[in-house]
Amino acid sequence: MKKLIIISILLLASACKTNPFTGKSTLNFMPNSKVFPMAFSQYSTFLESNKVITNTNEAEMVKKVGERIAKAAKLWLDTNGYKGYLDDYRWEYNLVDSPEVNAWCMPGGKIVVYTGILPITKTEAGLAVVMGHEVAHALADHGAQRMSASTLQQIGAVAGSLALQTSKYSAYTEQFMAAYGLGTNLGVMLPFSRSNETEADAIGIQIMAIAGYDPAEAPELWKRMSAKGSKSTPTLLSTHPSDESRIRNLTALVAKAKAEAAKFGVNKFQ
Repeated sequence: MKKLIIISILLLASACKTNPFTGKSTLNFMPNSKVFPMAFSQYSTFLESNKVITNTNEAEMVKKVGERIAKAAKLWLDTNGYKGYLDDYRWEYNLVDSPEVNAWCMPGGKIVVYTGILPITKTEAGLAVVMGHEVAHALADHGAQRMSASTLQQIGAVAGSLALQTSKYSAYTEQFMAAYGLGTNLGVMLPFSRSNETEADAIGIQIMAIAGYDPAEAPELWKRMSAKGSKSTPTLLSTHPSDESRIRNLTALVAKAKAEAAKFGVNKFQ
């Protein structure tokens, strides 16, 4: 127990890392030097076992949008005092043949877009909404934050279990583990995940605007996404905000994104 407490204190003491886009301290004790090599390796393995599409207009569009988003992110970071923030990134943009309506960006800038999402994105600007959002997850270290939170969750479970086993309440260890798992998932991990998604929406719409894509396309994309989706999971049980709240939030962020883009001389959008 003492060792676990000491480890937890040390982890928390080293957990503060500033999010450049919000200025807030975040829970993150996973350094890029550890996370990035793991992500790059997993990305290579994924590409080897999936059909990557090359030399098509759609594949070229994914690369073009990705490069513009990455350039805009670097421009914003360099201008706002975070020069060198992307030095360890190894950007890569691939279109993968899959009916899945999805896209993702691993820590360090490794991006995949599935062909299944293209009928919903429709245009280059629509694709920029999706890729801006996914890149925002990487820029804000959301993957490392989830790993950090999960580690603390596991330490808490072990500490609680050990404490009960050495007390007069040892018979309730199994019930504690079940309640702890449910309580931390519903009360901490899922809200944490939804918060990350909302933050990525706000960062992503800003980056796409700086890249020259119309931020007004963001809520429109989610309207199309919502129309294609099945009955949504209740927000309390979901890793993502509801489509309605995303559309509402993104609509409110359009003017701010355009104003941010204007600081970089971008006043016309694709």
